[in-house]
Amino acid sequence: MLSLNVQKRDMKARADKVREAGLIPAIFYGPKEASTPVTIAMKEFKSVWKAAGESSVIILKEGKNEHEALIHEVDVHPVSGEPRHADFYVIEKGKKVKVHVQLVFSGISPAVKDKGGILVKVIREIEVEAAPRDLPRELIVDISKLAELNDTIHAKDIAVPAGVELKVSPDEVVASVAEAKEEVVEAPAAIDMSSIEVEAKGKEVKEGEAGAAGAGAADGKGAAGAAAKGGAGKGGADTGAKAGGKEDKKGGDKK
Repeated sequence: MLSLNVQKRDMKARADKVREAGLIPAIFYGPKEASTPVTIAMKEFKSVWKAAGESSVIILKEGKNEHEALIHEVDVHPVSGEPRHADFYVIEKGKKVKVHVQLVFSGISPAVKDKGGILVKVIREIEVEAAPRDLPRELIVDISKLAELNDTIHAKDIAVPAGVELKVSPDEVVASVAEAKEEVVEAPAAIDMSSIEVEAKGKEVKEGEAGAAGAGAADGKGAAGAAAKGGAGKGGADTGAKAGGKEDKKGGDKK
């Protein structure tokens, strides 16, 4: 079983100074274990974390004391991904624990390889219960059982080690093979060019308005002509009247 050496942390020391010294600040606690701040060599922690994950029990060695624990949570830097702090959950002796174990999909599905199916991974981890020392780090899902399209693998189909119990429904779907469907691309609708209106340049004149404008222009022209003729007739009459007056005057003089 993996183990880590821990030392009680001086709470007066700043966390960034602890990291600069090549250590990672951490804490362990449990149902019957008081919260205890500790430090761990960063290089050693990263090696054990990579090997154990968060579902394998490790031994925390604090001098002569040993604690069976799980890596409960790790805080990592958002940019570099380096671990900055770790929480350990100390397991109560003689008690079983429940954890989520990673699923590893192994093998080749004939339905995928030979029939063009698509492998659908419904879940990627599963909850189990076991004594601390029996907890598996991962469980294998054999997808070679998926021989036909629409075949499924259920939780009850997963092989689990002795002493390990699945804490989900036996009929929960873990993986399946779906039939690949060709996407139908619809052709764009034809454009009806007759329905497109082209805006004419200049001011638009409606048909009715154009007729009215023409009639008005003709009326104006006729009125002008009549006025001109009337003026000419009146002028002739006035001229005749004046000429007659002169002749009468001459005749009177002669008498």
